[in-house]
Amino acid sequence: MSEPIKNRYDFVILFDVENGNPNGDPDAGNMPRIDPETGHGLVTDVCLKRKIRNYVETAKEDAEGYRIYIKDQVPLNRSDSEALKYLGVTGDLKAAKKADPDLDAKIRDFMCRNFYDIRTFGAVMTTFVKGALNCGQVRGPVQLGFARSVDPIVPQEVTITRVAITTEADAEKKDTEMGRKHIVPYGLYRAEGYVSANLARKTTGFSEEDLQLLWQAILNMFENDHSAARGKMAVRELIVFRHDSELGNAPAYKLFDAVHIERRDPAAVPRRYQDYLVTVDETLPEGVTCERMQ
Repeated sequence: MSEPIKNRYDFVILFDVENGNPNGDPDAGNMPRIDPETGHGLVTDVCLKRKIRNYVETAKEDAEGYRIYIKDQVPLNRSDSEALKYLGVTGDLKAAKKADPDLDAKIRDFMCRNFYDIRTFGAVMTTFVKGALNCGQVRGPVQLGFARSVDPIVPQEVTITRVAITTEADAEKKDTEMGRKHIVPYGLYRAEGYVSANLARKTTGFSEEDLQLLWQAILNMFENDHSAARGKMAVRELIVFRHDSELGNAPAYKLFDAVHIERRDPAAVPRRYQDYLVTVDETLPEGVTCERMQ
C-alpha cells in the first residue's frame, strides 16, 4: 500500500432530498428522523458511511485492498478468520498472544491492508475482542457526525393504494389495500467530518489514494443508491479544508464556522438547492486551504 496521508483534513458535505425519506427512524414508524426540539431533520453517521461503503464496493468490485468488511448478511467472523488463517493462528487466541506478543499488530495490519472501510472508518472486530486482543477495536482516521437539515423540515405521511391483495380471503372482500409512505418535501442537509493524518500514520495506513477514493465516494454516494423511498437525493457540494501539517493548523469548529448557508429569499419556503446561497470565508487561518468540489 502507499504511504499514509501527511495532512489533516476537515470537510463539510451538503446534500439534499426532494420528496423522499433520507433516513427513516424504526422507533417512529420509519418516519424521517427529526430533532423534536428544533424540527430539524437528522441523518445518522452510520447511514452516510453505509452509502460510502456501497459506492466503494460497487466501484472497486472487491479489488485487492478495497474489500468491504461491514456488508449486508455477511458474518464478520468470516472475514476475521481470514486474518487468523493467514497468520497460521489456530485454537485459543490468548495462548497465541502469549506465544507471539506482536500478534495484535499483525492482525490489525492484515485487516487494514485488505478492507478499505477498516482502513478508513475503523471497526469493532468481535472475534478479536472476545479473544482479549487489543486489535479488536481499530479507530479509523475518518470520522463523520450526524447530518442536520439547514432549516426545519415538515415530514409528510402520504397515503397510497395498491391493487395487489395480500391473501385470498382479503381478495374476496376488497379490490385494493391502503399503505403509507413518509417523505420530506425538501430538505438541505449539512454533515461535517474529519480526517486524521496522525491516526492514518499510527494505526490504519490510510493513504492519499484512499483519500481521493473517499472524496469520490462522498460526491457519488447517492448516485447508485436511488430508490422510490428516498426520492431524489444528491450531494450538492463537498467543501474540504486541508491543513499543512499532520496535527492541523486550526480548530475544526473555526473552519466549519467559515461555511455559511443562507436563504436567497428569507420569506420563501425552500424547495430546491438554488434557493440557498453557500459561501466560504475568503480569509482562513494560516496553513489552511479550501477546495470546493461538486
